[in-house]
Amino acid sequence: MKKTVFREYYEAILVAFILALFVRTFVFENFKIPSRSMEDGLLVGDHLVVNKFLFSEHFDSPLHALLPYQEPERGDVVVFKYPVEPRRDFIKRCVAVAGDTVEVRDKELFVNGELQNEPYVVHKSDAIIPNQPSVRPSVRPRDNFGPFLVPPGTIFCMGDNRDNSSDSRFWGPVPVENIKGRALLIYWSFDSAPSDGEWHSFGHRFTQLADVFVNFFTKTRWERQFRLIR
Repeated sequence: MKKTVFREYYEAILVAFILALFVRTFVFENFKIPSRSMEDGLLVGDHLVVNKFLFSEHFDSPLHALLPYQEPERGDVVVFKYPVEPRRDFIKRCVAVAGDTVEVRDKELFVNGELQNEPYVVHKSDAIIPNQPSVRPSVRPRDNFGPFLVPPGTIFCMGDNRDNSSDSRFWGPVPVENIKGRALLIYWSFDSAPSDGEWHSFGHRFTQLADVFVNFFTKTRWERQFRLIR
């Protein structure tokens, strides 16, 4: 019996939906940069493709035997659930993995006693905050931290904009099960204001969408389209 046109469309849509759900769950996800913590490489309003194919959130998946999963490595830019508030997603650079010893001395990063070459890092403040009792604990680890041994099952993450990043120096290492994936490329970049990533109101969301609609061509950073993240 020949299929009706309606049934053919229905089956095609169903297959497309299942495929999209599979890709969204196991392969790729999008992420928007909300803050300046990864400048100058990643800017507020950059929209990223995140590769979920690689990391350990899905190690127990039945697809583990088929897909090339791997552990995060030093230098990877990763998206993860914020350990302090897991419903929020953060993006930072993995600077050390389990078993590494991390130390920051006067803004310079040392891993296992070796000074790291980090051409992507920026410092937007010349001041060096000493790690002394007279300095508020909330800011003390910024420029002088450690030495700290990264525990098993975790990674140590820092923002590239080192003077303006809330990261593992302040709230500790990231459990590998919190990692959602590695940032792969920028698919769209729109010049927008920083946000806290929280839902505020429909009015606030409408204002954001209206800004995109009115200023799409003038505020899109065309030169950043499809830029690989390194």
